[in-house]
Parts: sequence; C-alpha cells; structure tokens
Amino acid sequence: MKKPFKINISNNIIEEIKTKVANYPWHEMPEDGGWDYGTNLEYMKEISKYWVDKFSWKKTEEKLNKFKNFKSNIDGIDIHFIYEKGSGLNPKPLLLSHGWPGSIIEFLHIIDKLSHPEKYGGNKEDSFDVVVPSLPGFGFSSRPSKPIGPRKMAYIFNSLMIDVLGYEKYIAQGGDFGGTICTWLAYDFPKYLIGIHINILITRHPDGPQTKEEKEWQERFKVEQRIEDGYRTQQATKPQTLSYAMMDSPVGVAAWIIEKMRGWSDIKNEDIESIYTKDILLSNIMVYLVTKTFNTASWIYYGRRLEGGRSLPKEHLPLKVPTAAAIFPKEYLEWAPRSYVERIYNIQRWTEMPKGGHFAALEQPDLLIKDIRDFANTL
Repeated sequence: MKKPFKINISNNIIEEIKTKVANYPWHEMPEDGGWDYGTNLEYMKEISKYWVDKFSWKKTEEKLNKFKNFKSNIDGIDIHFIYEKGSGLNPKPLLLSHGWPGSIIEFLHIIDKLSHPEKYGGNKEDSFDVVVPSLPGFGFSSRPSKPIGPRKMAYIFNSLMIDVLGYEKYIAQGGDFGGTICTWLAYDFPKYLIGIHINILITRHPDGPQTKEEKEWQERFKVEQRIEDGYRTQQATKPQTLSYAMMDSPVGVAAWIIEKMRGWSDIKNEDIESIYTKDILLSNIMVYLVTKTFNTASWIYYGRRLEGGRSLPKEHLPLKVPTAAAIFPKEYLEWAPRSYVERIYNIQRWTEMPKGGHFAALEQPDLLIKDIRDFANTL
C-alpha cells in the first residue's frame, strides 16, 4: 500500500539551519592549503554566505513536489519514493537507486526525460515508469532500528517494485551504493529483473584477480584508495561517534559532503562549480539536514561490513541477469578489467564514456539517459 506524501519542511527548521551557518566559528587551515588538507576554507565561507543570503530550500521542495511522492511501509520502515509513470503504451519499470553522499536530488534532472521523452524530442514509446526511492535511513525514508547494508536494502526495494507497485519484472539502475543494491537485486531476485545498469564497480569476486592485468588493477586500486579510507573506515566502524559533531553542524555536514562531490567528479580547472551549481550542492546537503539523517545515512557503511563487505558469495556467479556497465572516466573507484567484471556479471553492454565521474546522473545526465535507454531497448 502506498500513501501520497508531500515534502513540506517548516520554516523554523530552515531558519535554525541558516542561523547555525551564519554563526559558524570559522577557524584556520594551512597556508598552502588549497584542497589538499580537505575542504577548502575560503570555498566553505563563500558557499555558506550564499547559503544564508540567497539559497532557497523551498524552491528545491517545489521541484521535488512536481513529481508524485509516496511512502510505503516495508519491513517496518517507511520508504519514501518518487513515482513518475511513463507516457507510452507500455513503459518499462525503472528503479533508480542513489548512494552516499547522494540523495534523490541526483535524479531530479533525469526523471522527466526518462518518463516523458517526447517532451525532449524523443519517442514516447521509449518511456519508463520511473521509481526513485530514498534509501532506508536517508532523506525522507525512515530509519531501520540498527544499521542495514545494501543487500537488505535490495530486499526492501524489490518488495517496493513487486509487492507495493505490482510489477512482474523491472530494470534497476544505480551508482555508488545504488550500484551495489542493483547487484544484490540481480543476485537474490533474478526472476524479477529484466536487467541492471550500473555506473560503478563496488562488489568483488571472492576468488580475486586472476590475470596479470587484473592483479595490477588491484594493486593500483589499493594505493589509490588509501587517501579515501578515512571517512569510509569511520562510518563503517564508529558512525555514532562522528554523528555527535555532524548532527549539530550544518557547515560540518556540508564540508564532509562537498569534499566528496569535488574529489569524485569530472571537474574543470579544479573548480567544483564547473559541474555543480551552489544550488545543486546545497539542495543535496539540505536533504540530510532538514530530515536529520546524516547519522542514519552513514549506517549503510556499517551495515555493509556486517553483510560481509564488498565480496559476493561465489555460488551464483556470474550473475545471469543482463547487465550494462557505464564506465565514466573520472569515477574515483577505478573499474576492473572487463575480464574480471565478466566473472561477476552477465555483461551485455560495456560503454566507456567520454567524460563524467562518480555522480553520473548529475554530471552527465544525457549520456546516462541514452545509455539506459539503449540498453533497455535491447532487453
């Protein structure tokens, strides 16, 4: 059962956040700083001034509420989702899953183009019924009682598509943890999946790399990821300790997320705003703040560790569900060689994109849409 839902954050909550931003006690950073030590101080001052003086959360709310929003209780958790039915006679059901530190904001620019292509010069028979949930513990979904990982979330989202919305089969797409959710959907619920489309490789084969090229990739990956391990280890081991600072500091949350948005994206001239506007950055950050979910969203890392980490069980590999891989060149988690990926997935489409990074739906929406549509038309 689904119930209509409208996003309407009280002005008191919005003003409380702005007051904390305005009163933030700015401190120092090393003089040769730039972004090498973490989020740049001058940029944080700049975006915070914009946040207080010009940013409007209510405009973001309007964009979200233009779509039909619902909630449905699945396994004791109220799951929020946008549900936009396609224009054509037989739209394909498409589940879009975000990750951390993302939100449903990532997909706002692509929902209408996927569900109503005829409005953008396309064919309405290429339309999708688009379903965009907030992950459990994220944004407008309620939290689990304790951390759960992407495998459990896949169970919940499959129930959303099959039991709540009544589809017999569907396509799933995702980046970041959304890509892992897609993988678990294909692993645990293959009979319900027409295909999966992923723009990240997070999961691992239990047998590890086999060829020289694969072993070189693994060693390179380990070295490149050392600089990223801090936030990941903290959220996977002691998320509660981090939460006491973050839940009281909008600027702290913004700095934590902006550093990832800048470091994982295909930006030009070291400028985060060559790809993202301040409004996009702040809209995504505010989803965490107005819903007070920074803490419970970070639990997904702890939950994944409890579920066994990156490695998949060997028994159903390679997966049988047709899979499309969209490889964006600035993805910060380097893709393994295709030989490795094909021991996990049933690769039917392998697209090496000309540009773009980790947040594909925000960075290169049209490239992502075309790849999803072209893949769906082969299924």
